[in-house]
Amino acid sequence: MYRLFTAIDLPEEIAGQVRELCHGVPGARWVRPEQLHLTLRFIGEVDGGVFRDIREELAGLSSPAFSLRVKGLGFFPPRKAPRVLWAGVEPGEEVSVLRNRIESLLVRLGLPPEGRKYAPHITLARLQEAPLVRVTRFLAGNALFATEAFPVEAFHLYSSELTAKGALHVIEASYPLQRG
Repeated sequence: MYRLFTAIDLPEEIAGQVRELCHGVPGARWVRPEQLHLTLRFIGEVDGGVFRDIREELAGLSSPAFSLRVKGLGFFPPRKAPRVLWAGVEPGEEVSVLRNRIESLLVRLGLPPEGRKYAPHITLARLQEAPLVRVTRFLAGNALFATEAFPVEAFHLYSSELTAKGALHVIEASYPLQRG
């Protein structure tokens, strides 16, 4: 079985800027720098045949390249005890268009549709019993965080293996976006 997702990687410089945020919240398990990414669609576990179908069909997906910047911070779930700290992206329209094309392709392949509304974000940390006051202080102290815009010229199909030390992500295939 393969545990899959599609994502956009952050350029090293941008990932470094995001990584500088990752401290100061008790109970936070920070994402390792090499695993900072913008998930487009978590696919879940599939067998080898479905994995090959997904990998091949994604190669035929057509979508334009675009620019993004990391901007804004928040947490999930919004009205309960925080469990995930995240950084947002701007603008989100192009990301959503790409994600929706991937979603349509996966549903045509017979996978169930994603049940949640898509909210483009980069997970910074998973929280366990993090004091709300510290999370709020973290968000307020970094309220103006934003990076320069960067080009998004490809997305990737990742496999993810869960281990005792966390998930190990491996790029299984990369898909270029169309320029201009």
